[in-house]
Amino acid sequence: MFRPAAPLLIAAALAGCSQTAPAPAPEAPAQIEARTAVAVAATDMILAQLSATVVQPPGARVAVATPFAGLVRSVHVQAGQVVQPGQLLAIVVSRDAMALAAELAQAQSRRGVTAAEAARMAELARAGVVAGSRADAAAAASHQDDISVRMARAMLDQAHVASDGSIRLVAPIAGRVVSMAMDAGAAVDGMSAPIIIERDGSRWLALQIPERLAPAVRAGLPVTTDGGQTGRLETVAAALDPATRAFAARVRLADGGAPLVSGRLLRLTLRAAAPAGAVSVPAAAIASENGQDLVYVKGSAGFAARPVTLVGSGDPAVITAGLKAGDSVAISNLPELRAAVPR
Repeated sequence: MFRPAAPLLIAAALAGCSQTAPAPAPEAPAQIEARTAVAVAATDMILAQLSATVVQPPGARVAVATPFAGLVRSVHVQAGQVVQPGQLLAIVVSRDAMALAAELAQAQSRRGVTAAEAARMAELARAGVVAGSRADAAAAASHQDDISVRMARAMLDQAHVASDGSIRLVAPIAGRVVSMAMDAGAAVDGMSAPIIIERDGSRWLALQIPERLAPAVRAGLPVTTDGGQTGRLETVAAALDPATRAFAARVRLADGGAPLVSGRLLRLTLRAAAPAGAVSVPAAAIASENGQDLVYVKGSAGFAARPVTLVGSGDPAVITAGLKAGDSVAISNLPELRAAVPR
């Protein structure tokens, strides 16, 4: 038997095992999938989203005052009550009003006498019994008493003073009683306004424009409330409030919407025209790294990070540099793209 072949076979097997196995080929990096949106030309932009308070415009509040000092006889409304024009609010008894009513009665009595005398003198003058000058004097006296009666009547009517000297305080406008500082039996001085009526509902808003927005803000800019009401910026103060570092402003909402209750807080969006050449993309496309805003633009080889310049705020985001209309940008999976895409 020939045995030397066995050691040779074992040695060959050991030699084969000592050779290094080929390394596996490296795996290709996984392609990140993300939803995309296309950049479009921007027509307008959101300057800011600000808080505003419903306020009344000029002339919406009317004070009801007593023209003479006196004593409150009765009160017919209370604070918070809705009233209509001409509705009785309170009755005040005044000595001065009584005196004015008495003067009217006296003037009316005198007018009756002087009118009759003027008619008699005119008849006698036509008959040649008296001189024409006497008829003229009688007519002048009658005319003077007529003026006195008209003036006294106008004063009484304007003050809503009755013939007994009582003063009827009535609502000059339709609205809500916001202040009622009168009680039956209390004295009023005639120098203050114990009743204030405010028109029910408003379309005016008061807000503060931050100093940083001052260069871009002007009267006439469109606004939209969270409730969908539209309007425009009516006024912007010329001076900066040093305490708030902001400019006081007023917004008037368009007619047609429901009037709002004074004091209500709203959130509104202030808009402006976008700069020429600007594009807009969903706000979800914007990422930030080291203080730099960027987007991930999709190309034939995948996504690439691109720095951009933003203006305004809100959604959509408006970009003035770094992107052009038609570019496709990622709007999802931004953290994964940040980890995978070289910059």
